[in-house]
Amino acid sequence: MKSATFISTDVIRASFSSAMSSMYRAEVPAYGTLLSLVAKVNSNTLAASPELRYRLEQTDTLDRISEERHGAIRVGTPAELSMLRRVFAVMGMYPVGYYDLSEAGVPVHSTAFRPVGDAALKINPFRVFTSLLRLDLIADAALREEARTTLQARQIFTATAISLVEKNEAEGGLGLDDAALFVKEIVETFRWHDRASVSGDLYRRLHDAHRLIADVVSFKGPHINHLTPRTLNIDAVQALMPAYGISPKAVIEGPPTRACPILLRQTSFKALEESVSFQNANGAWEAGSHTARFGEIEQRGVALTPKGRALYDRLLTESRKVVRPAPDGSNADEYTAALTEVFKAFPDDWDSMRRQGLGYFRYTVVKSFPHKSLSPRDASDIEALVALGAVQFDPIVYEDFLPVSAAGIFQSNLGDDASQKFAASPSQREFEADLGAPVLDAFAHYEGLQKASIERCRQHFKPVVMAD
Repeated sequence: MKSATFISTDVIRASFSSAMSSMYRAEVPAYGTLLSLVAKVNSNTLAASPELRYRLEQTDTLDRISEERHGAIRVGTPAELSMLRRVFAVMGMYPVGYYDLSEAGVPVHSTAFRPVGDAALKINPFRVFTSLLRLDLIADAALREEARTTLQARQIFTATAISLVEKNEAEGGLGLDDAALFVKEIVETFRWHDRASVSGDLYRRLHDAHRLIADVVSFKGPHINHLTPRTLNIDAVQALMPAYGISPKAVIEGPPTRACPILLRQTSFKALEESVSFQNANGAWEAGSHTARFGEIEQRGVALTPKGRALYDRLLTESRKVVRPAPDGSNADEYTAALTEVFKAFPDDWDSMRRQGLGYFRYTVVKSFPHKSLSPRDASDIEALVALGAVQFDPIVYEDFLPVSAAGIFQSNLGDDASQKFAASPSQREFEADLGAPVLDAFAHYEGLQKASIERCRQHFKPVVMAD
């Protein structure tokens, strides 16, 4: 049993999220501009839609919107990935899902560390999309070995951070002072360092192999690449970004604009070109530059069932057969039009999605409904309860990511000529071995949330059935 003196993992996670946000705002001032823009759009969206505000309030999810962030990092070795799993566990964040990005030209595979329980998500839904570099995808054997040697020589965690992780594991938690020190020390892992840990020559060779490889291998640690606020209207944010001095990427990744949002839509501004220094053979530092970090915004919709996700994937593939989005955005309007037309095949109202088994929903009892008017048969039938107005349903928010969209964001920030091909090589078993644990199946998790909500409704009306 945990001691009452231990700090909640939710509190530690919220503190870490806030510290990361403050650090990133100082490192990338445009991130602060994004936060202001998103806050304005969200406020306007809620003012224009009292029903949306009401449903967010009723489901206790309104307050989380303004605090919601996801970050993205890239690590280079299995040891770094495994230690990150232990670090995030201190904050109540667990690996959910496996993503193979090699098929989209990005030499990594990934998972998302995040809270999984409803209560934890409502307190702070911080997520970190975490990618492990696939060294096996570097074709040049000599370069691959140089990259491996460089990565093995670094330690991305402070000694204090490691000690506190071990203390948390041994004692089952951290006290107030230790929790505060843990956050301070772990933030150091994700801080930007403007001095590269490789020579200019090695950096250029890594860069020529793939820009992302250079980003992972060339620095002291896995600097945070972006922090992403959540908006309720990504189209409005996209339209307003230029007025805020921000140039958005040409195409919003993910599904098209819909009345009932599904999965995840993302946009970003171009990555920053930042000054860095490389040490030459004589030990002197040479000036250079590196492009990696950028700003991103997301809009989240309903989590889809395997049936819904299969339909989404099929329609996305069909739309890209009509028009494949160009990296430079030159055919953005044509692609958006094709996407919108093809996705007319996906129902755009909550009840149709629910009845066709395309999305996951949370069911709750309507408190004002007169229970005594129910028949015992209706009281045990969730569809009858919905039809009678005794039970209502709300979409379960998709808390995870889309590999094609993530790759699209990566590519748009790696340069218009950066699209590269790798043989699709998913290896979840290898990834989980490196991680040191299995990843949670997101579909099973959402299914469990839906079933639990249905069971709560049935238990609420059980006295009516028992009275029969």
